[in-house]
Amino acid sequence: MSYLPKSPWLVHYDASSCNGCDIEVLACLTPLYDVERFGVLNIGNPKHADIFVVTGSVNEQNKSVIQNIYNQMAEPKVVVAIGACATSGGIFRECYNVQGGVDKVIPVDVYVPGCAARPEAIIDGVVQALGVLEEKYKNMGKVAK
Repeated sequence: MSYLPKSPWLVHYDASSCNGCDIEVLACLTPLYDVERFGVLNIGNPKHADIFVVTGSVNEQNKSVIQNIYNQMAEPKVVVAIGACATSGGIFRECYNVQGGVDKVIPVDVYVPGCAARPEAIIDGVVQALGVLEEKYKNMGKVAK
């Protein structure tokens, strides 16, 4: 990724789902897919993260958690909604407690479709997020080093 010299870090949050997409996100970290070859590291602290990866649909209990994680991240930041639940509420969208996809509470930059989303699609979404992150750096007048 020559256009982004720094190593982007991502934080992953499972909003509420069947965990199928979470398993596929973890598969991206295995040697078979090796998302770390792009310099991407999965970390636990949103204050250090550049990319916010969300799986699962939004409900009343996790809405504030999603907003809190998003607000803790430094600018520029990118949000990736992974799977049908995160993009639209998925199969749970008609449930009484589901409000919909992640874009109901925070702005989403990249949507990765699927139920469950395949590791190749997730990696493609993260690579797209790197491009969005680069553009946000340029628009802020920052130089990524």
